[in-house]
Amino acid sequence: MKQSRRTTAVFSLLLFAACVLSNAAVVRADSVTEWNVRACDIVATTNIDTPSANRVLAIMHTAIYEAVNAITKKYPASGLKLNATGGGSVDAAVAGASRATLVKLVPAKAIDVEVAFQKVMAAIPNGASKDAGVLIGERAANAILASRAEDGFATAETYRPYTIAGVYVPTAIPLVSHWPNRKPWVMTSASQFRPGPPPDLKSDLWARDYNEIKAIGRKDNSTRTKEQTDIARFWEVTGPVIYHVLVKSVADSPGRDVTRNARMFMMVTQATDDAMIAVFDAKYHYNFWRPITAIRNADIDGNNATERDGSWTPFINTPMHPEYPCAHCISSAAVATVLRGVAGDDIGEISLTSPTAPGVVRRWTRLDDYRDEVANARIWAGFHYRFSTVVGKEMGTKIGELTIATQLKPRK
Repeated sequence: MKQSRRTTAVFSLLLFAACVLSNAAVVRADSVTEWNVRACDIVATTNIDTPSANRVLAIMHTAIYEAVNAITKKYPASGLKLNATGGGSVDAAVAGASRATLVKLVPAKAIDVEVAFQKVMAAIPNGASKDAGVLIGERAANAILASRAEDGFATAETYRPYTIAGVYVPTAIPLVSHWPNRKPWVMTSASQFRPGPPPDLKSDLWARDYNEIKAIGRKDNSTRTKEQTDIARFWEVTGPVIYHVLVKSVADSPGRDVTRNARMFMMVTQATDDAMIAVFDAKYHYNFWRPITAIRNADIDGNNATERDGSWTPFINTPMHPEYPCAHCISSAAVATVLRGVAGDDIGEISLTSPTAPGVVRRWTRLDDYRDEVANARIWAGFHYRFSTVVGKEMGTKIGELTIATQLKPRK
């Protein structure tokens, strides 16, 4: 019988401590994992939304992998001409790539990044190996940053609220409406995995999922159980840190090395960044209404099986972007699929706590159970229909499989 691995991710009430503590119970794996923790800390304590944070981590981890593999040459070389020489320090290369990307992408945290870099450098013996490692890391970072400079991230946001002249509409601007214009990592286009439309409002499927969330997702007098309520609160947290705990659990398992971990983090972060591109492409393409809008306007959906509730409120505040498909679902499915491709289903037991559900501990031994819990949580929170979670999981699985097919290249 294989000995199970137990990874406990501890989140404090502040996201600042979340990334640091998430690895507290994990034995040190390598510098790749350590810089992942630092990067999670940086994006968690900066005013960066979840899609943008995913992009930062994808750029950093792609640069890390390119630098590490240029030195170890464990996997086939990419098209980057890094001119790595033998004997370069891998730890210095990881640090060099991380510093160069984070300072560029999160300039508000440049001092923190520099302090972390200098601390790492102080622990590496001076010499040609150290200098060569930093140089190759910086070269990799500069190359990846240059390749993503025109990826559409800086495109101006031009969302046009729907209204008629003189009529008030809520004035908050939806999140990353320009994301469908971004260049993906592994997909051929933002719309490659765009699903079919949400169900017709006159259909039985619409009535079924409408009535489910109307009953179970409401703030008061809901049919939720205590466990469902706890799970909904638990998964209110989003962002790289909540997904990367699973990645760290694999990175710290026996038999892995720094190059394998660098490649794994690259694959996970590229998949989750592409997942955000794909899901926001679909969201803004279909512009489907959230439950709070639908339930308060059910008298206009043309379905006799739905009834209006003019005071209905979701259990957890609705995110500011269109409903279909579920974004948290696509991310968790993409991560689970990549990890299964890298390490199989033997993840041991993963246990997490969350700042939005103090005292609640969630545990899984199967990646599918983790993925499915995230999907259910969004229904119980009151802002995603079941059909949207199903489609989100399907999209994430396809993106994860594409990442494996394109990035999980055989060893030399």
